[in-house]
This record gives sequence, structure tokens and C-alpha cells, in this order.
Amino acid sequence: MALTAENVNSIAYLARLGIDEKDVEAYAKDLSGILDLVEQMGSVETEGVLPMAHPTDQPQRLREDEVTEHDQRDYFQKLAPQVEAGLYLVPKVIE
Repeated sequence: MALTAENVNSIAYLARLGIDEKDVEAYAKDLSGILDLVEQMGSVETEGVLPMAHPTDQPQRLREDEVTEHDQRDYFQKLAPQVEAGLYLVPKVIE
């Protein structure tokens, strides 16, 4: 699909992008190439191909769920300006 300079200017206007007039032809060529690639990929026969979550389709390596830091809640709450029942109190900002 070949885009014209007018198409590029239209797209730029809708996207609120400022494009120099000297660059419009280059953008038209690049965008046309992208659209051609998408069209080419759309024409590939994919009947019977199962969708994959990841291109390598390998299981994710998971680490053990173990505690790596000790509880510092009491320490941090001592530093807070206002605390009540284990919660940090903050000024009201929304009426």
C-alpha cells in the first residue's frame, strides 16, 4: 500500500504531529514499507498454528518464594510523622 504525501500530512494532522515538508516523502516511503510488511504477514497461512504466549514457547524459570529481607515495619513507622493502628496517616487531599 503506497501512501502519498497527502496521506502522511493527514495522519500527522490527526496525530497532532509536526512534520517538516522536506521529510514528508521519506515518511511516506517508510510508512508504506511498514504497511506492505503488515500486508505480507497477513497473507501467511496460519490455519492450524496454535497461538503462543512467547516466541520461544519455553517455561518460565521461577525462583523459590523465600523471604530475603527482615521486617522493618516498626522501624519505618517510628520515622513517620503520623501512624495509627499500624497505618500511615497522610493529609486529606481530596474533598
